[in-house]
This record gives sequence, structure tokens and C-alpha cells, in this order.
Amino acid sequence: MKGKVKVMEKDMEQLLAKANVLIEALPYIQKYNRKIIVVKYGGSAMTDVELQKKVIADVTLLKLVGFKPIIVHGGGKEISRWVDKVGKTPEFVNGLRVTDAETMEIAEMVLGKVNKSLVSMVQELGVKAVGISGKDGGLLKVDKKYSDGKDIGFVGDIKSVDTKILYDLLEKDFLPIVAPIGLDDNFQSYNINADDAACEIAKAVGAEKLAFLTDIEGLYRDINDKSSFISRISASQAHELINSGIIGGGMLPKLNNCTSAIESGVSRVHILDGRMPHCLLLEIFTKKGIGTAIIADEDPLNYEN
Repeated sequence: MKGKVKVMEKDMEQLLAKANVLIEALPYIQKYNRKIIVVKYGGSAMTDVELQKKVIADVTLLKLVGFKPIIVHGGGKEISRWVDKVGKTPEFVNGLRVTDAETMEIAEMVLGKVNKSLVSMVQELGVKAVGISGKDGGLLKVDKKYSDGKDIGFVGDIKSVDTKILYDLLEKDFLPIVAPIGLDDNFQSYNINADDAACEIAKAVGAEKLAFLTDIEGLYRDINDKSSFISRISASQAHELINSGIIGGGMLPKLNNCTSAIESGVSRVHILDGRMPHCLLLEIFTKKGIGTAIIADEDPLNYEN
């Protein structure tokens, strides 16, 4: 009998813990109800099937509790795999894929396949989704992008975002899923860095939040020193880090995108470890959070989420 009572007590503790989680999430659900959140989905979280399911479940939950999420996805690792399959060597300059005509064709094919796969996963969870690329409805107009003056092929630099198709989908209760392909003035297709696409879309729709799912835990002052992790940082402090030369590699353009989004009116930008299950929910719905939040200078650093 005593053993049964202990089991019941343990079960009750677990139920109360779940209730506390829901209560902790309630203020954030109220605060962000009907607000737009843009999620840039890429990195290792796209190549692991179980992580994929968890990320999509997170975004679907956000939709079901009243958020208006938009997913902007990459597919770089899969593109590289297919480029390798046709006997070409993937080439990058300053983190940007050198994209000749054949690589552009592969990129568009792969991103289209990834896009529709994500649509299927969302709809399997009972939420209506529509997959589009930046070509649809003139969403992303681009100019040719150069890297330090070097021609890197069909890589696009976004010059304008026509948000009508996104607003139409959101208004009709769809979850938009965007592949980062755009058109220039001559209707030529261009590959776009997914971080750039997510940032420009977030700015254009006036998103409340922009979340980058990455392959690191967040931002460090020294990547080799885990104690230097930064959980909150203002846009001006981020600029200081950039100018100091401390931040390098792939994090540099990402942090530039973060500060640009904040300065254009996005309330919060989050850098999260997409390898951690349910990282999106933990950052948005808990007081402590788990990643790095970049916030506006006028916001106090201790402001929760």
C-alpha cells in the first residue's frame, strides 16, 4: 500500500510540474498572441529526422497557441550532397556558395524538395501550411551579389520584399514556409543565403521575433571559453563585439543580420542551438531561456524573453 501511495505521489508531482510549465508559458502566450515570428530553420536540425520532427512540432505548437509563424528554411548540406553527386566540388567564398548555372538548378530542385517535405510534416500535425519560394508573388526581388568584388555566380542580394503573399497566407490561417530563391529584374533565378532571407522577411513583416536555429549554443565572447556565453546582448553591444574583431567565421554575418533586424523594428532576435530538442519552446516560453537574445538598446537587459 505504501508503495502504491509513493507511486501516486510521484505521478502527482509530475503532473504538477507539467502544470507549472504551462503556467510559466501563459504570460508569453498572451504577450505574443497574433504576433508574427520568423523562424530560420537550417543546419544540423535539418539533417536529423528526429530533430526535424521536434522543430516542426515546436513551430506547429506556436501556431496553435496563437502565434503567426513563418518558416524560412535552408538546405545547404543537402545541396552540397547533390552537387557532389553530379561530380562537382562545392565551393564557398566568405561563407557564400559559388553558384554557377548547374548548381543553381540543383539548389532550386533541392530547396523545392525540402520545402514540400516540411509542408507535409506540418500538415501531418493538423496545421495548414503552404510552401513557396521567394519567386512566388514577387516575394523576394534581388540584385546579383558579389563577395569582396568577386563574381560568385547566381547568388542574390535582396533589394525588396513584397509581403502581400505572406500576409494573405497568414490572414487565411496558413503557415507559410519559404525557400530562399529570388528573381532579379530579368526574372533570372538566384540562390539566397537563408539567414539573409529570414532577416529581410522579418524586417518587412514587422515580426515580433526572429529566431535563428544554428549549430552552436548561442553567442560567446570567446568560442573556446564556455563561461563566456552571452544570454542577453543589446544591438549596440553586438556592434562593439563585431567591431572588436572577436566575432568571426559564420557567426559574423549572422550577428550583422541580428542587429540589422533589431534596428529595423524586430523586437527580439534569438540565436538558438537547433541540435537541442525543443530549443524554440524553451527560449520563448521560459523565463531563463537557453540561447542568446539580441534586444534593442532601449530595452532593459533583464527584460524576460
